[in-house]
Amino acid sequence: QVQLVESGGGLVQAGGSLRLSCAASGRTYSVYTMAWFRQAPGKEREFVAVISASGGSIVYGDPVKGRFTISRDYNKNSYLQMNSLKPEDTAVYYCAAVRAIIGGTSPARYDYWGQGTQVTVSS
Repeated sequence: QVQLVESGGGLVQAGGSLRLSCAASGRTYSVYTMAWFRQAPGKEREFVAVISASGGSIVYGDPVKGRFTISRDYNKNSYLQMNSLKPEDTAVYYCAAVRAIIGGTSPARYDYWGQGTQVTVSS
């Protein structure tokens, strides 16, 4: 069982940066693949990035490639560094986890979710 808590969201101007954090509880953190998704009003939940349990495999969604960076540490945290933010990045960002060596890009793949953190990018 894993519980996830996101933090770091807020309001930023276009071109700015934010760093989201996801704190995970549980004793087997190292065997969980961690991911970030986002959901804008009226839209489906969208894949942002995923990092495998070992940290050796990382995949990004096309809209964020080259601007966002996902990482994780051994203190049960994962991070999403977001640079060059655009108004279209505005959404609620969710941290997700699955007990697997490697994950995927579909929300259905993930068993555990945080409550979400709002990111708003003004133009």
